[in-house]
Amino acid sequence: MSNKQMIRVGSKNGTVLSEDRLLDLEAKYCSWGDTVHYAEKLNIFKESNGCYLYDRNGVEFLDLQMWYSAANFGYRNKRLNKALKKQVDALPQLACQYLHEEKITLAAKLAQKNERTFEEKGRVHFNVGGSSALEDSLKLVRNYSGRSLVFAFMGGYHGRTLAASAITSSFRYREKFGHFGDRAMFVPFPYCFRCPYDKKKDFCDLYCLKQFEKLFETEYHSVVNKKNAKCEFVAFYAEAIQGTGGYIIPPQDYFLGLKDILDRYGILFIDDEIQMGFFRTGKFWAIEHFNITPDIIVFGKALTNGLNPISGVWAKEKLISPDVFPPGSTHSTFSSNPLGTAAGLEVMRLIEESDFAVSIPKKGRYFLSRLKGLQKKYPQIGDVDGLGLALRVEMCAKDGYTPDKELTDRIVNLGLSGSLSAGGKKRGLVLDVGGYYKNVFTIAPSFYITEKEIDLGIDLFEEALIKALKKQ
Repeated sequence: MSNKQMIRVGSKNGTVLSEDRLLDLEAKYCSWGDTVHYAEKLNIFKESNGCYLYDRNGVEFLDLQMWYSAANFGYRNKRLNKALKKQVDALPQLACQYLHEEKITLAAKLAQKNERTFEEKGRVHFNVGGSSALEDSLKLVRNYSGRSLVFAFMGGYHGRTLAASAITSSFRYREKFGHFGDRAMFVPFPYCFRCPYDKKKDFCDLYCLKQFEKLFETEYHSVVNKKNAKCEFVAFYAEAIQGTGGYIIPPQDYFLGLKDILDRYGILFIDDEIQMGFFRTGKFWAIEHFNITPDIIVFGKALTNGLNPISGVWAKEKLISPDVFPPGSTHSTFSSNPLGTAAGLEVMRLIEESDFAVSIPKKGRYFLSRLKGLQKKYPQIGDVDGLGLALRVEMCAKDGYTPDKELTDRIVNLGLSGSLSAGGKKRGLVLDVGGYYKNVFTIAPSFYITEKEIDLGIDLFEEALIKALKKQ
């Protein structure tokens, strides 16, 4: 490319680039390998505060997905931002082979929390992103057992690094990257609205769980040696509430039954809390709703409210004690960086001082009731469900069941257009889409959202739905 062909970025006097110029630069120089280009309109946001994002024209967008549940405590949370700024001026960087107070204290708080909850001693190992922590958990599993095969759920999402993709059920994430010889055996999730066995929730008697149990009846089902009860599969990876799969909530007794089967054959239960952890569902961990104790918990996202991210794993002592997982077993340059651990420590303090165990279920019930009100008005809303402030709205054809991705996309794009008028002024609405058929709105608002803002969200959503239906 010649100098004449090159686009000049900015200018010496600091002139602000126009939106058209920025989009032109983006089209030429940014990778399209991420998810930005899923949207019809590419938004450039300039500011954020609380539950809201603001574009370059000052249009206010109510955010009902909060960075995929990473910014649970609101954008520009003053308390958390202050903790980060304080750390920047004290100890902003430190190689992770050395210790600092924030790392030790944060690990202790997490481990002590789990010891109180599950009556199990364990340790915490930090990393940066969710996929990296997931890979660390796989190292713990393989190191402990000497085996590599695992079970995971259809609809489960655990990340897009190579190892995480191997236990994420979507073939699309693996398709271009060769053969995955150690990919998980995928088991149907108890998705009652779309039961893979065509059963009805109130009458099925957990039929899907019984089908999984049948795998262990004979060695010829390929998972277990019946002569010694040794299973070829060492772990089961699960999200208590499926995230990208569409915020699917299983029947109350499902995980109890699953854990009983796993325990019989010495199979570890790995709980992926990357999206649902830190009170998204009204409890610290989503798995607490189901009264079982995991062997490993993988976490990330909201631990730092998205500030200088930190992820990690908590594992039972038998899996992670220094004699079985010694120094150098795994490493990441930024794993326990001071900025991230300082933010995470302040998040833990904030949680300890808050009433999220009361306020989040209360707000969730109110939000769910408003969504169910919409469901009664519009047959295209096939399913509505929620636990705490993790809520789902599944969009369908007029029959209330056939998935309607096109309608879902129209609603998303109308929200991103910033042209909605509910609330008396020009506004936008930020929604996230998940689900097996990409027709589910996965709603994860700020923990500080008010009932008035919930009402605004309902009004904006209904306006977008009405406009989308008119375009059909």
